[in-house]
Amino acid sequence: MIQRLFALIICLSACTGIGLELSTLIKGGASMLGSLWVLVGYFTILTNGLVAIVFAAIALLGERFDHPTLVAWTAAVMALVGVIFAVLLQGLRTLAGATAEATFLLHQLNPVLVLLFWLLFTRKGRLSWRDPLLWALYPLAYLAYALARGVAEGKYAYPFIDVSANGWVAVMSNAATIALGFIAAAEVLVLVDRMLAQR
Repeated sequence: MIQRLFALIICLSACTGIGLELSTLIKGGASMLGSLWVLVGYFTILTNGLVAIVFAAIALLGERFDHPTLVAWTAAVMALVGVIFAVLLQGLRTLAGATAEATFLLHQLNPVLVLLFWLLFTRKGRLSWRDPLLWALYPLAYLAYALARGVAEGKYAYPFIDVSANGWVAVMSNAATIALGFIAAAEVLVLVDRMLAQR
């Protein structure tokens, strides 16, 4: 019961954060479709959408939802969201109202909640050392998508992948650094998983 309640809280937190971002865009004069198109350009929104789906399934199915690798992957990519925000994005914009609340939920609270859920409730000993390489395909696919959108629209979702401002060499260097850091951190998660399984 506690597991399902915690999963429900995470799902609602993700949905609330995305909803706040959506309502802010609509109040700013954008259409519903236009607002959704803007939102799906961001890794944070896509990943929190993934969180909402995964944890809705856990909340509904409880122990019948037995996918420890999926939960670990979700925890890893949410940790990436939190670290990128803390290191590269925090403080770049002055935030207030609903935008500040959404930023807190999506970038700061949810990464912690998902990692806690994985630590406390997910069965351990199911991860392999190659899993982080597979998990990295998602952020790499997002990078390709975001760059394609940026080239087509002339506007990039994040400053560290802005080719017009930084050039391709710097953007690829940034992407490689983030990818290697993600894989290394995910391998640490696998190590923790194995240590906890032994205990």
